[in-house]
Amino acid sequence: MHPLGPLASTLLLITPTVTLGYLGLCLIWPFKACRRCGGAGQHYGPFGGIRPCGHCDGTGLRLRLGRRLLNALRRIYRDIDSHGDH
Repeated sequence: MHPLGPLASTLLLITPTVTLGYLGLCLIWPFKACRRCGGAGQHYGPFGGIRPCGHCDGTGLRLRLGRRLLNALRRIYRDIDSHGDH
């Protein structure tokens, strides 16, 4: 038996579980707090005035990376399916 065998089998079990868990999180909660403004939707400008966050357009929310991936896959599937109907 190879000494790294148990480690490899553990990784083979954990990786899909974490991936599916993250994709489930992206389906349930597609948005996360904006890192630039901390979810407030606004920040102080260089001269002291408060202005909307340009990173999140003042919403305080950003779309998660996994949700962007799911949306892109859905868009690709929809485009392939619409071209197959002709």
